[in-house]
Amino acid sequence: MKADPFAQLRLLDVQELDSKLDTLVNHLRNLPEHATVVELQARRAALTNRLSDAAILVRDLTADQEKADADVEQVKARRERDRTRMDQGLITNPKDLERMTHELVSLDKRISDLEDVELEVMTALEDAQSEHDRAAELAAELDQEIAAATAARDERAVALRAELDEVRTERELTATDLPEDLTALYARLRELKGGVGAAALHRRQCGGCRLTLDASVLASMAKAPSTEVLRCEECSRILVRTSESGL
Repeated sequence: MKADPFAQLRLLDVQELDSKLDTLVNHLRNLPEHATVVELQARRAALTNRLSDAAILVRDLTADQEKADADVEQVKARRERDRTRMDQGLITNPKDLERMTHELVSLDKRISDLEDVELEVMTALEDAQSEHDRAAELAAELDQEIAAATAARDERAVALRAELDEVRTERELTATDLPEDLTALYARLRELKGGVGAAALHRRQCGGCRLTLDASVLASMAKAPSTEVLRCEECSRILVRTSESGL
């Protein structure tokens, strides 16, 4: 393949810009700010589950407390009813009075037991509510961190996209009027060779695979016309001669 020496040198500029584009695209895809957002969102998701569990526990314990309160009040009402009947002299039969007295003792014991349950439920509810409040507070803090990290990520992404647009424009201008067969070969090699399709021959070394060429190969290259498009025998990349090639 033949190509003007200046076109070959310009291909090196295109390669440099393409490498820069690859780097920018990689940075855009792997923003550390994005990793921070993902990590914070994962923590927030775990906290959401914790908050949900705490809310369910608060709801259940609230229902338990309401039931415990109702049980205590129900037994107290019954005790008050019996006492009122006794105080008003409505119970005159000695056996009924004895039975009623025993029942009042039982009701006092029942109330004491129920109040113990009521206190346990109340304590558990307070603990559950405190846990829910802590989780809610942490969630609010995380939401603020996520918002700040997202803003930082988006700001960095905007800056990178702007830089990408600039480099793409420069690349387009640099590649203008390059021979089609040369650019087609370069594009094919770039795809096959990890993004590097053309490299400078620098001090007898291929800039692509970093191997020093044999003396016989270098001698052959030195004799080749300046318009000849050289290829590295090791990696097949386009080799562009420069003033520092060592030929």
